[in-house]
Amino acid sequence: MPDSVSTASRDLLRRRLREAQECHAALGDDFLAAIEAAAAMAVETLRGGGGVYLLGNGGSAADAQHWTAELVGRYLAEREPLNVHALTVNSSTFTALVNDYPPEEVFARQVRAHLRRGDLLVAISTSGNSPNVLRAAEEARSLGARVIGVTGKDGGRLPAYCDLTMIAPSHDTPRIQEIHLLFGHLWCELVERAFRSE
Repeated sequence: MPDSVSTASRDLLRRRLREAQECHAALGDDFLAAIEAAAAMAVETLRGGGGVYLLGNGGSAADAQHWTAELVGRYLAEREPLNVHALTVNSSTFTALVNDYPPEEVFARQVRAHLRRGDLLVAISTSGNSPNVLRAAEEARSLGARVIGVTGKDGGRLPAYCDLTMIAPSHDTPRIQEIHLLFGHLWCELVERAFRSE
């Protein structure tokens, strides 16, 4: 590899690392408080016999599936599996809904099918403006479920439909997604911790 290419790559990587470090350094007590509140909502829902449902598009869909896997399986400790679901994984349902309904209904219709009063929806959107995520959050609220929003930038329209919102302190999608991953891991750890002694 020519030295100029190597130098350019290394400079780019250093810049991205610095951006990530600065974004994480901007996290403070409000971030920790949001995680604690989100975990408390999930624990209350699960102890009350309700379910926790997660959704998002693209990388946020991957987050929804990742966090679900940590809580149905295990994150760090052995315990009973938890009633947590990702609304992004049934390909037949998903493609049928996209084919038969407007795209913004792909999650809302699943919310109507599965969520009940007392359940919890975790809606993940880096911009906070994804139409199908907003419709799902709106539908969940109308059913009496609570909604946690996980977003970034200026929060977008999502906070208006949420009981609690965590807004990553960045306008850069990769940095927002990195903060979302940290949020999800810490959220899973607190939720799991609440059930380890039961």
